Amino acid sequence: MLNQALKDFVVDHLLPRVQTPSQYIGGEWNAVRAEWGAGCRTAAANKADSRAAPRGKLCLCFPDTYSIGMSCHAVQVLYDLMNRREGWACERAFAPMEDFERLLREHQRPLYGLETFTPLADFDVVGFTLQHDLCYTNVLTMLDLGGIPLAAEQRTIEHPLVIAGGPCAVNPEPMARFIDLFVIGDGEEALPEVCNLWAELKQSGGDRQRMLAEMAARLPYAYVPSLFDARGPGCQADRGASGCEANCGAGCQPATTRTIEPAIVADLNAFPPPVAPIVPYVECVQDRIAIEIMRGCPGKCRFCQSTTLKRPLRYRKVETIVQAAMEQYRNTGYNEISLLSLSSSDYPEFDELLRRLQETFRPLGVSISLPSLRINEQLRAVGELLNTDRHSGLTLAPEAAREEMRRRIGKPITDENLLAGCRRAFENGFSRVKLYFMCGLPGEQETDLEGIIELSEKISRLGKEVTSETGPGRYAEVVANVSNFVPKPQTPFQWHPMQRREYFRWAHDFLYQRNRYRSVKLRCHDVEASLLEGALCRGDRRMGEAIELAWSRGARFDAWSEKLRSELWWQAISDAGIDLEQTLHVPYLVEARLPWDHIGTHQGRGHLEREWRRAAEAAC
Repeated sequence: MLNQALKDFVVDHLLPRVQTPSQYIGGEWNAVRAEWGAGCRTAAANKADSRAAPRGKLCLCFPDTYSIGMSCHAVQVLYDLMNRREGWACERAFAPMEDFERLLREHQRPLYGLETFTPLADFDVVGFTLQHDLCYTNVLTMLDLGGIPLAAEQRTIEHPLVIAGGPCAVNPEPMARFIDLFVIGDGEEALPEVCNLWAELKQSGGDRQRMLAEMAARLPYAYVPSLFDARGPGCQADRGASGCEANCGAGCQPATTRTIEPAIVADLNAFPPPVAPIVPYVECVQDRIAIEIMRGCPGKCRFCQSTTLKRPLRYRKVETIVQAAMEQYRNTGYNEISLLSLSSSDYPEFDELLRRLQETFRPLGVSISLPSLRINEQLRAVGELLNTDRHSGLTLAPEAAREEMRRRIGKPITDENLLAGCRRAFENGFSRVKLYFMCGLPGEQETDLEGIIELSEKISRLGKEVTSETGPGRYAEVVANVSNFVPKPQTPFQWHPMQRREYFRWAHDFLYQRNRYRSVKLRCHDVEASLLEGALCRGDRRMGEAIELAWSRGARFDAWSEKLRSELWWQAISDAGIDLEQTLHVPYLVEARLPWDHIGTHQGRGHLEREWRRAAEAAC
């Protein structure tokens, strides 16, 4: 039921004093509002239907701003899925910007779900999607503003079940003190099962911890931190010592140690995309139709976490995709379709899909974009297939500039295919190429860095060569984005150390000094943000104390370069007694027990070990 009093106060007294107030009001086109007390569901702005009164209320929380959260495909998918299920009403909440947070605290008003202005503490389940490690402090902000105790152990049966999923959940330990239950793997089947079981156990009554233990026992993908050993690589026993030394600081505790198996949706086509996604009031990062065409990636990139987490490969049918795109077009009015996957050109019916979409949507003035393309022989055809007036840029991720390094990291693409694909794109009117590279990769040499500039310049010259055939030649604009390698959990490179800040700063200076072309725009990722990302994603349960310390001292929106206060973080990590040198810069033994080893993947730890050894052999 709509909390009219809270809504009136927020609209009348708070929103006139904040930036972009429409992000806090709800009621967008295709949003769904469930009238809990009245036993019916009404779309907030434009539609109405009815159903039985819901048995439970779920709030999907995205720990970043509305404009970023509403661009997250998972939010749209799970929101649509839960609101179509009998018995559940699903709402949304996003992290408030500092001005709105300040006003909510000043006037002692709670953070709420956008659909009915219900405080977070009044939901049955509150679920966070953890897409980025640097959003962790925003989770604490949302819990605190929502009236939910930060520490899971302080919650009673009267509080909501706080769950989390997403890619960061593959190492849940840094956030373990704040989350009741992590959902590992795909959410389409797992999320409804978690919500239904919690509602069932609540009806039967009992102790909260007993209920969590029951959920962990019945759901193989459910990780309840309070039931597990928190030991990580900081423990002396993991470094080859004969036994665990007292006061080693790793947070050891006796508990069950079974492996959590990820939830896997076997038939992706059985879960069609949303046909009426929410159309935001404000401009978002991704304002377009988004359809996942494939889940998983056939590649074996040894640095890539998604390659591991999204297996096995699953596909949607061409007809399912085209039909969903048309229904979304009719229900949103968007004039661009983005085909989502880790490697769109590896979709088995790639050419047929693009031709069908062009035949259907080109007459309507709707363009097609492919944000992820593998650099192979199929790339040569993409420029022609995507030949629309709206497209002027091509995005590619060679990751490394030299073929030797690409083989080492498990991305065996060739310069021949890369340049041939760019040539075809330029011939079909593309004038801009965005490239993604990494620096700090294991075994990196100065020649690898030089290659980034050389390859970028070569592509720019190629653009001039192609355009000169039909008129005055001009260099193509090439944007070379260089990120700093972070050895992520659940990857074959998880045992490698991360380079120190001095190396990254030297590498960035090296690249800038050698960039001679004005047509090549070089962008290097912030070093401090990368180091913090590494510390958070590789940390054990002790990192939770550092996260809470940083949050209490004012850390907010750390993924935003202009808001990151890195010195605050380094002090909080030090005050929590965490050795950053060991967490970031010391290689892990392959036989060591890692903080995330109890979280399983489809292929298992043995696969990661084999790929780690193959990378070492490739470097010889």
